[in-house]
Amino acid sequence: MVLLMVSRRFCDTIAKNTIGNTNMLTDLQCKNAKAKPDGKPNRITDGDGLYLEVTASGSKYWRRNYRRPVTGKQNTLSFGTYPDVSSAAAREANAAATKQLAAGIDPAEAKKASKRAARIAAVNTFEAVALAWMDERRPYVQPAQYDKTLARFKKDAFPWLGTRPVVEIEAPDILDVLKRVDSRGTRFTAHRLRGEISRVFRYGIKEGLCKFDPARDLVGAIPPAQTTHFASITEPEKVGEMLRAFDGFTGTFPVLCALRLAPMLFVRPGELRKAEWEQFDLDKGEWRYLVTKTTTAHLVPLSTQAVAILRELYALTGSARYVFPGARDRKRPMSEATINAALRRLGYDTRTEITGHGFRAMARTILHEELEQKPEVIEHQLAHAVPDNLGGAYNRTRFIKERRAMMQRWADYLERLKSGAKIIPITAAGGA
Repeated sequence: MVLLMVSRRFCDTIAKNTIGNTNMLTDLQCKNAKAKPDGKPNRITDGDGLYLEVTASGSKYWRRNYRRPVTGKQNTLSFGTYPDVSSAAAREANAAATKQLAAGIDPAEAKKASKRAARIAAVNTFEAVALAWMDERRPYVQPAQYDKTLARFKKDAFPWLGTRPVVEIEAPDILDVLKRVDSRGTRFTAHRLRGEISRVFRYGIKEGLCKFDPARDLVGAIPPAQTTHFASITEPEKVGEMLRAFDGFTGTFPVLCALRLAPMLFVRPGELRKAEWEQFDLDKGEWRYLVTKTTTAHLVPLSTQAVAILRELYALTGSARYVFPGARDRKRPMSEATINAALRRLGYDTRTEITGHGFRAMARTILHEELEQKPEVIEHQLAHAVPDNLGGAYNRTRFIKERRAMMQRWADYLERLKSGAKIIPITAAGGA
C-alpha cells in the first residue's frame, strides 16, 4: 500500500511537469495584468514558484523567489520582462532553475558565471588580449618600442596563436612558436618574444581572462642567446679609408654631418639622431643630454672639428628642434636606420663590417690600444655605469679634463687617419 502511494505521487509529479499546471497564466491574462489599485507591485502566480510581477509603471517581470542552497538566504531570480520574454520561455528558464536547485546549484550564481564565460569568450583570443595589454602600456613606452613589439606579434605569434582563446593555449603551443623564430637564427628575438607572451598572459590573469601563464614554464627552453658585438672596424688604416669614403657620400647634408660626427663622438646611434640644438653649447664646446638607457645626465666634450661641423649644420637645421631632422617631417628626428643605410650606400656591409653602433667599439679599441688612453676615462665617455672604488656608478663630470683632452686628441687622430698620414701612437704621458 505504501509503495502504491509513493508511485502515485511520483506519477502525479511527472504529470504535473509534463502536462503543466492548470493555473498557469494565459497570454490574455499576461496582457491584461495590472498593478494593485494602491500602486504596489502585483505578483500573479504562474506555477512552480514562477510569477509575473506588474509594477506601477506597467512593467511586467518574470520572477521566482528561492533560498540559496548554501546559506539558506532568500533570493530572487529574474527571467526577463513580458512580452519580450514569452510565458513559455519564462517557464523553460524556471524549470532549468528548479533542476539546478535540486542539484544544490545556486541559479543566480550559475547565471553570473554563464555571463562571465560569454564575456570572456568574446575577448579572450590571444590577439585580443595581447592588443589590450599593449594599449594599457602604450602611454609608458616609446612609440618605436610599441611598434617593434606589435611587429613581432604580427610576424611571429598572431599567425599561430592569434585566434586561439588564451585559456586553451599551453606551453607546447608557445614553444612551437619560439622554436620557429629560433630556427631562422634569431634566438634573441625568440627570448624577447617569450617574455612578451608571458606578459600578455599575466595581463590576462589580472583581467580574469585566464588563470595561469604557460610561457613562464618555458624560461630556459630556448638556449641562451650568444652575445654578438656590433660589426666594427678597428684597424687604423681601414678607419682612414672609411673616413675618406664619407666624402663621396651623395645623400643629404644632415646625414653627411651625422656620418662625420658618429665616429668622432662615438655616442649611441639613438642619442645622436635624437640630438636637440638646445642641448648644445657650441661656445663652450659641450653637448649635455640624458642617456635614454640609464636616464643619467651625460656630457660630451666637443672637439674643434665637431664644433665646426655643427656650426655649418646649424645654418641649415638650427631653426628646427632636432639637429638631424627627418627627411619627411622636420618635427621628428631622422630615422634610426639612416646611418646604417648611408653606410650601405657607401658599400659597407652593416652585418659584418661596420654599423652606427660599431663606432663605439672602434673608438674604445683604438683609444686604448693605439692612443693608450685610460680605460676608466674611455668608459666614462662611453657613459657606461661602471662603479668606482667608492661605489659611485657614474658622474658626468668625472675625468672631465682628461675626457676633453681625449676627445680633441681623438678628433685630431681621425683627421690624420683620413689624410693618410703615417700614424705614430700618442702615449698617455700627456696627461690622458
